[in-house]
Amino acid sequence: MSSATITCANCGKVEGESVNLKSCNACHMVKYCNRDCQIAHRPHHKKACKKRAAELYDEKLFKEVEREECPICLVPLINGYQTESFMACCGKRICIGCIYAMEMSEGKDLCAFCRTPPSSSNEEQIKRIHKLMDKCNANAFCSLGSCYFSGTHGMPQDRQRANELWLKGGELGHSDGYYNLGMSYRDGRGVEMDKKKAKHYWELAAMMGNANARVAAGVLEGESINHHRAMKHYLISAKAGDEKALKAIKIGFQTGLITKDEYANALRAYQKIQDEMKSDAREKAEASGMFR
Repeated sequence: MSSATITCANCGKVEGESVNLKSCNACHMVKYCNRDCQIAHRPHHKKACKKRAAELYDEKLFKEVEREECPICLVPLINGYQTESFMACCGKRICIGCIYAMEMSEGKDLCAFCRTPPSSSNEEQIKRIHKLMDKCNANAFCSLGSCYFSGTHGMPQDRQRANELWLKGGELGHSDGYYNLGMSYRDGRGVEMDKKKAKHYWELAAMMGNANARVAAGVLEGESINHHRAMKHYLISAKAGDEKALKAIKIGFQTGLITKDEYANALRAYQKIQDEMKSDAREKAEASGMFR
């Protein structure tokens, strides 16, 4: 039999025209001809499967992801309400530099991306958000979630509804949805406190490039005395430009959890992304005080 022959891990049937084998969904190491064979083989495969599944999960969790860029200037975004803004007209997240540049031009008050005038009322703003939600815009779900969480823009304060919207926003690809949901589970905001679930959602957000969520996940790992996993989170976040993570790995270096080379590389990467996130327009916007 050829070494390339693929067989069912339980019954030994050879994959071919009459047999279509399917991989184990968790580890992808073995294949089965049907569910009965998978169930029968489970006691023999369970330990190796869990080990490999955990390895695959960590490979995805600790993979570095590039920061999202402003759709106008293409400069990496800095997460935070004081550094970017969601536009309910087009559904884009735009940096304060581009918003400021539009404010200072002949197009004052228009959206810097689609040139639409701002909403004239809370009702119009929410209507625009709902239209975007109908198109499955992740930013819109997260924005409306924040309105319900704080009770703003005419929405009643409803933290359970906020969490539902943040979950949908995360599922559609906005990492802040998962990050905010993790915060809710950590603090019991509209849900029962559950650090395990908080960690789960922060890790999902971290996989999408959310530095704040990765730092939060690192803090939980540290509380569980998983210091090396915590430092892995901090190293990635520091390289993505997170100042809190940089301070954490400095402590890690001082206590022997981080090597000198790891700390030096993270420091250089931190400075590099900080420089990349700067622009003349953003500096002028910050100096103007318009976004404080």
